[in-house]
Amino acid sequence: MRELRFHRDLYRGECVDEAIKVYGPYAAITPLEDDGYWVVQIESSSVARERKIADELANYALGLTIRTRGA
Repeated sequence: MRELRFHRDLYRGECVDEAIKVYGPYAAITPLEDDGYWVVQIESSSVARERKIADELANYALGLTIRTRGA
């Protein structure tokens, strides 16, 4: 399992949610909340696949956040 933590002061929750929707078909993704963070747990068939999905999901969430903050 791989875990991502998105600081709430930096990332918009709706952007993290949208990234989860996009990458949800490719892995078991569990959204959680922790003090000050959006937490995303990713489980897949292999460690390499988990890493790839986690990297792509994080990039997607960052890109959406940047785009919406600039609007």
